Amino acid sequence: MTDINVLNPSLLDATAIKQIDIKQQAAIEVQPISSSPTLAPSSDSEDDKFDDMAGKKVFTLEKPDDRAKELAAKLTLEEQISLLAGADFWRTVAIPEKGIPSIKTTDGPNGARGEFFTNGTPAAQFPCGVSMASTWNLDLMEEIGRHLGDETKARGANVLLAPTVCMHRSPLGGRNFESYSEDPFLTGKLAASYIRGLQSKGVAATIKHFLGNEQETERQAYNAEIAERPLREIYLKPFEIAVRDASPWALMSAYNLVNGTHADEYEHSIKEILRGEWGWDGTMISDWTGTYATAPSIRAGTDIEMPGPSKWRKLDQVLEALEKGELTREDIEKSAARVLYLVDRTKGLNNMTPEPAEASNDNAETRNLILQAGIEGLTLLKNENNVLPIRGANKIALIGPNVKRAISSGGGSAGLNPYYKTTPYDGVKSRFDGEIIFAQGCDSSKWMPLASPYCAYEGQQGVRLEYYRGDRFKGEPAVVQHKVGTDLWLWDSAPMELLPDFSFKVKTSLTPKSTGNHTFSFASVGPGRMFINGEMFIDNWDWTEEGEAMFSASQDVVKSIQLEEGKSIEILIESTSEVRPASKVSVIGRRYDYGGCRIGYQEEDKIDRIQEAVDAAKAADAAVLVVGLDAEWESEGYDRQTMDLPKDGSQDRLIEAVLAANPRTVVVNQSGTPVTMPWVDRAPAILQAWYQGQEAGNALADVLFGNASPSGKLTATFPRRIEDNPAFHNWPGENLKTVYGEGIYIGYRHYERSKIEPLFAFGHGLTYTSFEYGTPEVDNTVLTESNSITVTIPVTNTGSFAAPEIVQAYVKDIRSTLPRPEKELQGFAKVYLQPGETKTVTLKLDKYSAGYFDTALGQTGAWIAEEGAFDVLIGASSADIRTKVSFEVKESFQWIF
Repeated sequence: MTDINVLNPSLLDATAIKQIDIKQQAAIEVQPISSSPTLAPSSDSEDDKFDDMAGKKVFTLEKPDDRAKELAAKLTLEEQISLLAGADFWRTVAIPEKGIPSIKTTDGPNGARGEFFTNGTPAAQFPCGVSMASTWNLDLMEEIGRHLGDETKARGANVLLAPTVCMHRSPLGGRNFESYSEDPFLTGKLAASYIRGLQSKGVAATIKHFLGNEQETERQAYNAEIAERPLREIYLKPFEIAVRDASPWALMSAYNLVNGTHADEYEHSIKEILRGEWGWDGTMISDWTGTYATAPSIRAGTDIEMPGPSKWRKLDQVLEALEKGELTREDIEKSAARVLYLVDRTKGLNNMTPEPAEASNDNAETRNLILQAGIEGLTLLKNENNVLPIRGANKIALIGPNVKRAISSGGGSAGLNPYYKTTPYDGVKSRFDGEIIFAQGCDSSKWMPLASPYCAYEGQQGVRLEYYRGDRFKGEPAVVQHKVGTDLWLWDSAPMELLPDFSFKVKTSLTPKSTGNHTFSFASVGPGRMFINGEMFIDNWDWTEEGEAMFSASQDVVKSIQLEEGKSIEILIESTSEVRPASKVSVIGRRYDYGGCRIGYQEEDKIDRIQEAVDAAKAADAAVLVVGLDAEWESEGYDRQTMDLPKDGSQDRLIEAVLAANPRTVVVNQSGTPVTMPWVDRAPAILQAWYQGQEAGNALADVLFGNASPSGKLTATFPRRIEDNPAFHNWPGENLKTVYGEGIYIGYRHYERSKIEPLFAFGHGLTYTSFEYGTPEVDNTVLTESNSITVTIPVTNTGSFAAPEIVQAYVKDIRSTLPRPEKELQGFAKVYLQPGETKTVTLKLDKYSAGYFDTALGQTGAWIAEEGAFDVLIGASSADIRTKVSFEVKESFQWIF
């Protein structure tokens, strides 16, 4: 790249321009970067100034992205186009001769995974999104963002694909665990704090998924039909708050269609609202394989197609669209400039240092933060007779399918290889000196457990993975890998040089730990077959029925065989990257995919598990039942089919039996979404434990034994039954159409309007103490467009245990032209109080707290705060309002952003 000469070289250099308050700098003289006559400099706004001065261009830096725009204007058309798609699965394209480096992206919301979906570089695993949100702690969220920035950089990456802010429209949403809430205000404020922390480390946040991705069923094909008012008030609102409060450097488009147009092509949301009304200047990245055409996506403003190599933005495709008039040169240049702006904000233009190798960064500070976040997210739903905290017990029964399993995250993009995991059993054992009795109680696994613990190749746990060129296993292996696990999805680990058509073999020895009729499961992305001791055992070569594992695999094929304890068998898997089912080729337009397989194994169980659990409960002073879901039941790629605990009622039967055996039973539910609780009236204590990352077991034990009080509060309503939820009639849609028929009435807005009593209300959560709310005061009783209102309220800890309280403020419009919810969350604060201590909580309200969107205003609609009276309802949950105060709007006013 030609050097950039400045009029005052002592003031700044080429790599420091982005670090300076650009608005205060004088004109900077820039030599042409490319002499190509094919593309003249373009002006994106009136702020860009070009003058002819002795054959050079003079460019006045008045906006932070001007440097990227100037560089984009100097690139050839071919170079501009090359920037609009990824170079590989995680990286952008570099143009070294022009000083443009590649930057690396990584998943995801609760940890920076790095290069590989499975068996990757060990990384910190934070609590899942809904658990983080249940803390209602903005400062904590910002600190988590800072640590995730360090984690992202340790993986050699510059962009974190997070946070996820899709709404909890239905309790069955497969990805709800990864998102924050059913409430857009709470979601937006939490996301903004997370983004501020992350970007303070120079790492880009990629807030997702824009827009309407509230379900996983047919997620690349369904059309979310959302009317304009709920689009604005519910589904765009978290993004709006995040853009206004934290300015994320990137957004990710959704897979689905919105009102008939694919989200990556939806000009109304991207071009008119996001970039137009909101003035957002960041970079739009497609979800992985979430681009569906060439011109519409670029024209709308989706800047980068991921992953690479490109499917829709090859040079000839873009040039053809340009020749047909479907695109303009300005469309291409603007997107290229926004890609460069993201590079400049993160790695820096002209920074051609090699990408650092991935490394781990395990440290005490991050461990402690994850533990604290886990404790604050744990949500105590019920605690009769002070069953919790457990005191005076000499013998505890730990019962349930999740006791000795580390259920640390949901499935899909949120998964990673944690530095370590702690199970509930680990946590209790480290914090309890008495006797522990364990009983599994039942089996809740959706798929067979992985065969990994039983497998070894040449004395090392795991399998040998041999890759062959072409799809017929010809010649010697081109690449050989060792994998510890038998979840061998090859999305991001298949060798690039062999794509797209390759075949592979998996070889390992499996040694049974008992004699019995043991069961294998096998699923493959492409055609696959499994051999045992050289003989065909499972033929899955021409499968037609899709399963749920890793988005595009077959259903599990399950088969049993008699095996002897200690007698090893040889397993061989043969599979290819051919697309299956074969009928799919004509739909997706390619014959080969990423390939992969999964091998499961379970030995015959001859024990009466429930009776064993009952015996354990009867013998103990207290019982702790750890039940729930896991990454197989809740995951990206599919939705839950029922709100019931899996599987086949086994966990409910276990809970009922243990509750009858021991009255001091605590039910701990691990899930990212509500579950049906037919035993709720008989359970004295219920703790919602979410998915809490690598410190899950320790956080749970600290709360169980009173080392800390739980303080989480629900960010989504728990209904009594699935039929009560607002999306029930429109979930997951029909004929690839999902009508958001509930409009603005999702979550607690629906339950209150319909007068349906939920099982546990939005905002509900107990601690080990009690709080008294005093009389609130306001500094001003009139709200205008330019002034805010401050509400103060004294809160006193009236119990004997130190704990935080989360004070919530809901605004109720007493009378409005259009129907509005009974009340809407518009403020919250978390305050920590010692026994007997009183503190004043401050809550701020502004114009956004009073407004709603009226589509009849102006040409496209506008926000309006209508003249009249408003109540501020202050309480401990949406159903536990303790006091109120009022204000008024003297004269109606409107705004756009």
